[in-house]
Amino acid sequence: MPDTFLAILSVRNEAGFLLEWLAHHRACGFGEFLVFSNDCQDGTDAMLDRLAEMGLVVHKRNEGPYDAQGIQFTALNRASDLPVVRRADWVLPLDVDEFVNIHVGDRTVQALTRALPEATAITLTWRLFGNAGIVPYEDKPITEQFTHAAPEILYWPWRSAMFKTLHRNDGSYGKLGVHRPREPRADRLADARWFDGEGRELDDKFKTTRIFSNYGQPNYKLAQLNHYPLGAMESYLLKADRGRAVHSDHMLGMDYWVERNWCVEEDRSIHAMTPKMRAELAALMADPVLAELHENAVAWRKSRLVELLEHEPYRALMGRLMMTPPARPVPPQAARYLTQHARRAQELSTKPPTKP
Repeated sequence: MPDTFLAILSVRNEAGFLLEWLAHHRACGFGEFLVFSNDCQDGTDAMLDRLAEMGLVVHKRNEGPYDAQGIQFTALNRASDLPVVRRADWVLPLDVDEFVNIHVGDRTVQALTRALPEATAITLTWRLFGNAGIVPYEDKPITEQFTHAAPEILYWPWRSAMFKTLHRNDGSYGKLGVHRPREPRADRLADARWFDGEGRELDDKFKTTRIFSNYGQPNYKLAQLNHYPLGAMESYLLKADRGRAVHSDHMLGMDYWVERNWCVEEDRSIHAMTPKMRAELAALMADPVLAELHENAVAWRKSRLVELLEHEPYRALMGRLMMTPPARPVPPQAARYLTQHARRAQELSTKPPTKP
């Protein structure tokens, strides 16, 4: 019996993008979807209810109370005991702006696990796709609009090398996590085999704590995770209004934008999946209920944007987005300078206090 692959998603006010995301991941081999929603004003929860009626997703409302670590961690903690999770062979938690991009075989997750048959976990490293000067929000596929990305090899910031983990649901970990499975079980770690998107086997630190790949090296030979954290400038205002996925009470600003607005290289590799994605999307949009909910969500986004621009903080943020050029790569020497100080700070934070 073939392995089952489950994608887990948490969303709020994302109905304008949800069907593309679902269509893409159905095309690349995921057969099960568990989606949590919370506090939606744009009909995302209604869209997920319809998708659940059609048997395409399992939808759970995640209305709180929330754990200290935030909404997304709460959802993942609640997911562990659900039947859709227990029956999955492989699990991958994702965000709606992340798209799996496989570079081997038929470009499915099944092809990736066949390429790494000994793996029990595979890290999918982000490739950050920048804004490329696009101002208006348009109802077009994200993967087709944004094609300029970070260079394949970056030396800074370390966040650019964060990964999500496709892992076997074999009981080696007690809890799901945003970037990696948590609560490793000591009696199972010896059998865990972690590999990266380049096909390299990873050391033991990845089995327990690591959440980012080694930067300053290629990481995408077999697979990457296309990450579109910014979108159009207008969409970024709406994202700032929504709040961060993990820390929803933190308003997004220019720091988040600058570290992710990479437009150095063109990467259209995900477009190899466009015909399959478009076919899946057309099948979804053929449902009149889903089509209407999508159109309503697009209208909501445009209306909400007008409301936000009536307030100075959002007008000011839009002006700064328009004035700020794309990020430029930090040279290796400068990156070493920053890394040196980061390691020193880490050492000081773990050093026992001296006695008076």
